[in-house]
Amino acid sequence: MTASNDLLGQLAESAPRHLEELVEWLRIPSVSSDSSRVNEVKQAATWVADKLKRAGLSVEILPTQGHPMVYAESPKIEGAPVVLVYGHYDVQPVEPLDEWVNGPFEPTIRDGNLYARGATDDKGQVLTHVQSVCDWLASRQPLPLQVKFLIEGEEEVGSENLERMLPELAEKLACDCVVISDSGQYSDGQPAITYGLRGIATYELSIDGPSQDLHSGSFGGAVMNPAIALCQLLGSMVDEQGRVQIPGYYDKVRELNSDEREQWAGLPQNDSEFASAIGVDQLFGEKGYTTDERRWARPTFDINGLTSGHQGEGVKTIIPASAKAKFSFRLVPDQDPREVTTAVQQHIEDHCPDGVRWNLEADHGAPGMLAATDSRFVHAANRAIESAFGVLPVLIREGGSIPIVTRFQEVLGCDCLLLGWGLSDDNAHSPNEKFRVEDYHRGIRASAILWDEIGKLN
Repeated sequence: MTASNDLLGQLAESAPRHLEELVEWLRIPSVSSDSSRVNEVKQAATWVADKLKRAGLSVEILPTQGHPMVYAESPKIEGAPVVLVYGHYDVQPVEPLDEWVNGPFEPTIRDGNLYARGATDDKGQVLTHVQSVCDWLASRQPLPLQVKFLIEGEEEVGSENLERMLPELAEKLACDCVVISDSGQYSDGQPAITYGLRGIATYELSIDGPSQDLHSGSFGGAVMNPAIALCQLLGSMVDEQGRVQIPGYYDKVRELNSDEREQWAGLPQNDSEFASAIGVDQLFGEKGYTTDERRWARPTFDINGLTSGHQGEGVKTIIPASAKAKFSFRLVPDQDPREVTTAVQQHIEDHCPDGVRWNLEADHGAPGMLAATDSRFVHAANRAIESAFGVLPVLIREGGSIPIVTRFQEVLGCDCLLLGWGLSDDNAHSPNEKFRVEDYHRGIRASAILWDEIGKLN
């Protein structure tokens, strides 16, 4: 069977059910970083495992030292390609809660968008592939390839357990290509295939001063303020143009080639519209690079959180005993997170003011990723996406990180295909996360056609 009009018609008829099932899954608050949500995270894993099992796939729930992984596979077809679909069922924390129009786990449709935590990152996107495979099997016709699923519950906290277990799972996960939908379209109405991701390195820096908070009138000017010391340290790491000031940081940065710059220059980027969509008056960043170049292929430094002193109502004039910051770097191919950590430690040692103590904790890190742009799988995806969306996709990189992708390339020795159905304003990691309902359904259609196109490769 091919992705015929009958199958595509079946997908269209099933659209209400597809949407209902996504809403059901989104109601489960599977926040992997919240220890009080362990049962809900497990419930989200069970939900997708049960759906795959009902469709006739062989399903296993793989335990880890943290949250479980769901593995499933369709029947093997001798001589046919094997594709591994990777995604995650865990979601980001929801704070600040008061900025949500509706509850983050009360899925709501407004203006053609489905709002809920996890709608686009990544429950909605990975479910497009689950739905296409389940509906194909429901047609009682065999898939033209073997599809495996690995859906984990720790992507939002760094995939540490999957990365550790990957070598022992290599035989089970063996495939010709990994398909991942955890990225986005280039713009509204312009789908994309992502061939590059930035890496990441994350940290928490603590600055300690006096043994307790002090009266700023009695002690101000006599002791170093930890909050000021923290601000000075963070400020020393980056200049006014956003260029990182840590020695050696750019030594291994892979520069963009002229072909990439020319290709990206032809994309319909509008800085004013981009700024407006995210609610800022103007954009900011390293000089000499376009907006797309800066967010896709240049390394960055960002402060993710600051904590110090009095946070309650009213004024409390103190010198805080301590100050903390969470910060991160987005890395590009060839930058090594371990080398960045060493450089950051030395920079802090060299710039920390007298009178305070510092401690740096490295959280997780992963290198950047690049995939082949001319593989047979990319060509198959081009055809599938053009058929489903009515527009040929463009080739792009993305600024986010999916740390496990590089490990898939290393351990499984396979191609990687990143197909994103979301939009840049879907508010992933932010309040009022959404996924356009039409793109959810088009993603299911594109996925079904993709299996047909890949099945023809052998």
